[in-house]
Amino acid sequence: MIEQFIGVDWGSTNLRAWLFDGDLCVDTLRSERGVTRFDGQQPEAIFHQLFDNWLAQYPDGIPVVMAGMIGSNAGWIPTPYQMCPANLSQIAHHLMPVAQLAPMRAWIVPGLAINQDGNCNVMRGEETQLVGAHAQKPAAYYVMPGTHCKWVQMDGDTVADFRTVMTGELHHLLINHSLVGAGIGVQRESQQAFRQGMEIGFNETHIIRRLFETRAAHVLGQLDPSVVQEWLSGLLIGNEVAQMQQQYADVNQRGVTIIGNQSLTARYREALALAGIPHQAIDGDDAFKSGIRSLVYELEN
Repeated sequence: MIEQFIGVDWGSTNLRAWLFDGDLCVDTLRSERGVTRFDGQQPEAIFHQLFDNWLAQYPDGIPVVMAGMIGSNAGWIPTPYQMCPANLSQIAHHLMPVAQLAPMRAWIVPGLAINQDGNCNVMRGEETQLVGAHAQKPAAYYVMPGTHCKWVQMDGDTVADFRTVMTGELHHLLINHSLVGAGIGVQRESQQAFRQGMEIGFNETHIIRRLFETRAAHVLGQLDPSVVQEWLSGLLIGNEVAQMQQQYADVNQRGVTIIGNQSLTARYREALALAGIPHQAIDGDDAFKSGIRSLVYELEN
């Protein structure tokens, strides 16, 4: 049975890694060398730059399992998606070996995909969080906040359906690259502004028409420019929850488990409470670490 191993969440902009001895995490590593920041270097070279200090501690080799965008066509080795419906227990049987690291044993986790009329979707990295979260807190629905928020519908241990909502990226683009964020100055936290935006967004059926009003409201003195970011966050998250509540008709009866960091989880908790959706939460890093351990242990079976 594999005891010592390295688990890596290698995303678009950042990388997080954990060195495991059994269930114990003995070291961590964080880097900004995501797959969009290779700067012309080969992935193998970056891998050794990041991990040679760990690898030197194991002269007989240590297994490595990597998840996330490292398995995309912009990453290291394009790793085929597993098509949904997909059973979480089967993901470990489709890991992609990384031949360039031989004789070291290394693999990349496949993502999940849906290719149906009315729903084309992909995920990479979140499937590993799902494996861990479902083992700890089984649920019928999961919400995974982030740049591209995932809403996942489960059928037992099987991912039956999922949708992607670009709430985080849209917020970033509007604040940093559009007229909505022009001239707003330094921003501050405001629970009141977030709540006001969230309530409007939740009850809005045509969110696009509300976006420019974010600018108009502070230009006309109805919204403090220093809380535009908070108000817009509430507007978008509130509308997201309202739309997905319509998408999944039984979500109020079955509830949702949020997989994410503390800050985003708190925002989604508030929106889910407004919608009357029962919910619980699990830390995103804890879910990933649990998931990567499960995948490694399955390799021996």
